[in-house]
Amino acid sequence: DPRGDGEGGPGHSIRCEMTRRPYTRGVVGMALSGKDTGGSQFFFTHAPQPHLDGRYTVFGEVVAGMDTVDALLEGTVIDDVIVGTHAP
Repeated sequence: DPRGDGEGGPGHSIRCEMTRRPYTRGVVGMALSGKDTGGSQFFFTHAPQPHLDGRYTVFGEVVAGMDTVDALLEGTVIDDVIVGTHAP
């Protein structure tokens, strides 16, 4: 979201990859405005969200630091992330 208003995108889109994985607490998903429209916005689930199951691409899970996710509020700007394949 280059404009920082929650509406922008990166200028390209990512193809949706729907899975059967449920949106449980700690899942990271790609925000979409329609099929194959993902790009630069993502979200964390603070609690199970069954209404999202099969509707958005799941691409990760918080494996450590869920207390940090719990401290996020709607509109919080995330300036830095560390992405890995294993828990620290």
